Amino acid sequence: MTYGLIAVCSLLFALGPASGFVPGYGTGDALLAAQRVYFHRWGVVPAELFDGPAGAALTPATALFVHGNWVHLLGNMLFLFVFGAMTEERMGRVEFTLFYVGCGYLALLGYAAANAASGQSLVGASGAVSAVLGAFLYLFPRARVTSLLPFLFFLPLRFPAWVVLPCWAALQWLAAEQASEGPGVAYLAHLIGFGLGFGYAWVRHGRGTRVKAAPAPATEGERQP
Repeated sequence: MTYGLIAVCSLLFALGPASGFVPGYGTGDALLAAQRVYFHRWGVVPAELFDGPAGAALTPATALFVHGNWVHLLGNMLFLFVFGAMTEERMGRVEFTLFYVGCGYLALLGYAAANAASGQSLVGASGAVSAVLGAFLYLFPRARVTSLLPFLFFLPLRFPAWVVLPCWAALQWLAAEQASEGPGVAYLAHLIGFGLGFGYAWVRHGRGTRVKAAPAPATEGERQP
């Protein structure tokens, strides 16, 4: 399902106006107008979610599969590719899919509730992907994650998840504190999704199901007869 979700998001993006692959949307101002209409239709508009038509309640689910540009899509799909497969393997396909959509829905709903007067469309799988990161942190805290650090000339270094993912969450928190109103990245949705994912894994899977490091094989002299 991880690869299926990546495929669906990629296909829908390729068929939408933001990809540039479909000439029917026009160019220039016409293309920008088509994108606004597309995002408004399939994305979450907080001001309409609570005061608009009943169909607006579905938009936090549809928005999970819509992305604003190539960087937005590739960033989310990269994180889902890296952290999704192991999380899915632990949860199972059906549970993982429901977890992904449910946490993503609630993350966007939480963001909309905090910005109820906003008329800006919100799209993207960031809330759901952040939930996957939160669950991964609980289930695989010692798993090694390759990171690229700018101040070390982007050298690939491997750190345990319990180091990398809390640092990522802290950066989202700092960015959310400094973010100005208007279009931009919905850092609050990231934080809500991350917390939901970690909490779900904690409650649903418990401490006994977390991955433990395998014991080192015994040497010849240590083996019992």
